[in-house]
Amino acid sequence: MKQLNSVKYFDDLPDYAFVRLPVVKALYACSSTSVWRGVKSGRIPAPHKISANTTGWNVGELRSALVQLLVKEGELDNG
Repeated sequence: MKQLNSVKYFDDLPDYAFVRLPVVKALYACSSTSVWRGVKSGRIPAPHKISANTTGWNVGELRSALVQLLVKEGELDNG
């Protein structure tokens, strides 16, 4: 349930926050496999190791990557 709230309130999260895989899947509207392919290709930022068993993505890095993706696809003016 917390992950769904993270997606719902993504715009309200500070840039230094971290989100888990379900949020990244929702932001990019793709599967887990596609997220990892995106990380490998550089389209999605690499996650950070938060603890021994926890990996998360930095919200600020995700925002920057999403803006770059929208600019590249011509859906957002970079001006």
